[in-house]
Amino acid sequence: MRILVVDDERLLVKGIKFNLENEGYQVECAYDGAAAVELAREGQFDLIILDLMMPEIDGLEACMRIREFSNVPVIMLTARSEDTDKIIGFECGADDYITKPFNILELKARIRAMLRRASAGGQGRAAKCIAAGDLTLDTEQRVAIRDGQVVELTAKEYDLIELLMKNPRRVYSRENLMNVVWGYSYTGDYRTVDVHIRRLREKLERQPAEPEYIMTKWGVGYYFKG
Repeated sequence: MRILVVDDERLLVKGIKFNLENEGYQVECAYDGAAAVELAREGQFDLIILDLMMPEIDGLEACMRIREFSNVPVIMLTARSEDTDKIIGFECGADDYITKPFNILELKARIRAMLRRASAGGQGRAAKCIAAGDLTLDTEQRVAIRDGQVVELTAKEYDLIELLMKNPRRVYSRENLMNVVWGYSYTGDYRTVDVHIRRLREKLERQPAEPEYIMTKWGVGYYFKG
């Protein structure tokens, strides 16, 4: 597994690299947002750890540029802990968010959870496709197709819609979705889920304000109509 670590704090990068290589990962490093985009464009990475505040271009801009050509899982790493900052990060295409200072064991746990979900496509699955109306998921390629056209989804967006489509009409609370899709127990602002649901509706629904598929059970959570 190849991981790109991007942060302008060189000592921090060195520590993360050391710990991840001890886990058997191949690690490449960058120290600004522009270099991160170039490396992501040139190399095939399984995951990117991306700092928010960096020279050249910041992590938000770098993440948006990477999203133009790649759906590689991105963990945003930052000293900012405000919920609004986290939501902006998710809006820009990040899949997960961890604040500094952090426990390296937590970072490694989140990396394992994200890589496990991302690599699960096609392994031991009876069905290769899940279809509903004009929407189809190819579970081997981990892509969504609407009206015959591939729709670009981030890793977490795909995980979320796959879970909902595989369990139509089952209502999931935001806490359930965080724990199942993100792969770890989460305490904090569950608006993370709301952001991903809104982005999915914008990408998959003909009229996002009047969804046909991704429904809200008010006061409870979300479900796929199917």
